[in-house]
Amino acid sequence: MKRLLLAVGVLLVIGFLAWRFLRPLNIFVVEDRFAWPVDTRDVPAVLGDLRAETCGACHPDFHREWQTTIHSQAWTDPYFQADWRFDGRQHICRLCHTPLDRQQPHRVLGYRDEAGWNPELADNPDFDPALQHEGVTCAACHYREGHIVGVLGTPDAPHPVRKLTDPNQVCVRCHVVEGDRWDTFYRFPPCGTVAEIASTACEVPPPEAMPVLMRLLSPADLEALAQTEAGGVGASGEAAVAETSALGCVDCHMPATRRPLVPGGPVRPARRHLWRGGHDPAMVGDALRAELRASPRDGKRRAFTFTLVNAGAAHYLPTGTPDRHLTVRLRALDATGRVLAESSHTLKRTVMWRPFIVDLWDTRLPRWQPRTFTLTVSAQAPVARVEAVVRYHLLDERRRRRIGYRNTTPIAWEVLRRELAVKEGES
Repeated sequence: MKRLLLAVGVLLVIGFLAWRFLRPLNIFVVEDRFAWPVDTRDVPAVLGDLRAETCGACHPDFHREWQTTIHSQAWTDPYFQADWRFDGRQHICRLCHTPLDRQQPHRVLGYRDEAGWNPELADNPDFDPALQHEGVTCAACHYREGHIVGVLGTPDAPHPVRKLTDPNQVCVRCHVVEGDRWDTFYRFPPCGTVAEIASTACEVPPPEAMPVLMRLLSPADLEALAQTEAGGVGASGEAAVAETSALGCVDCHMPATRRPLVPGGPVRPARRHLWRGGHDPAMVGDALRAELRASPRDGKRRAFTFTLVNAGAAHYLPTGTPDRHLTVRLRALDATGRVLAESSHTLKRTVMWRPFIVDLWDTRLPRWQPRTFTLTVSAQAPVARVEAVVRYHLLDERRRRRIGYRNTTPIAWEVLRRELAVKEGES
């Protein structure tokens, strides 16, 4: 009898694990915050079809900036489309990549499961394919419940404007997702680029890192570091705040400016609608501080060290989907350009997806934590130059082939380079 019970137990465990490997991979919980598309049934007539071009007729500067962004390509981006097809065209992805109800071919009537990955759908008679192709369009952020929402709350606008006291609330609708389920064991879900961390714990650099930071950081960096030491970055490396207003999303990704909201209007404080991030090499490079140094000879070997600090992003760098990662390549070259020695390092988040979702390890850059890489060569090697190159990757080549993404634009680019000339006799 004991053997029978043991056999039944083993079969149940095997069956359970088999189901965990075969089931659809639902990686977070669909919260009410974004479980339903933005309802546009009460749109005032003055707002017309809600297309970006319609908004741009009165707000041309904002429209031109939006056209340059990845937000405007949230639906049409070939990488997203390839990834979405590979994952079975999950409906949940539409709710952030095309947030308005009339951008979606189906209406959400409800959900058949608690996690919100199995929606009950019906045909949408108001579906606008042209609006769908605008992805995260103007109204996706600025339209709510019959009003345009904005930080100014302009009372004399031709359309109703409701004052938005915390613009970060718009960001977190899609960029913060939860994963609090019995089968998930990661610090924050992979589809959210900024995670709200309830803890107010503050991770600051260890004392031994301060000499490096004092050499590498600008006065503005040091001021930001002082604010962090007062309680700004959580133990996970993500922003640690009690309120979304302290997240700082718009401060970094929507630079402040002064300009009229409409041509000929009064010049007033505004934000540029750019949302530069991982797709912008300059934005990533600006977040990094780096130093390449030569150490004294030590017997038969000579070492060169490259130190990298994430000083500009109040979250891990890179962030977003775990496909995104950084690579660091160090090379020692002679006077002819011949490579004498080299090393490569990958900074990424590694997640086990099945049978359970588990953060295995994470080598990305938290803010203010110096990371040093060493290249060792023979003391007699005729080193003339040492170079360090940091590259940002949207995904690696194996993943690109697996999802069938035939890219026509780069999937990786250089974001930082440092070179060190070695004088004759020093190598």
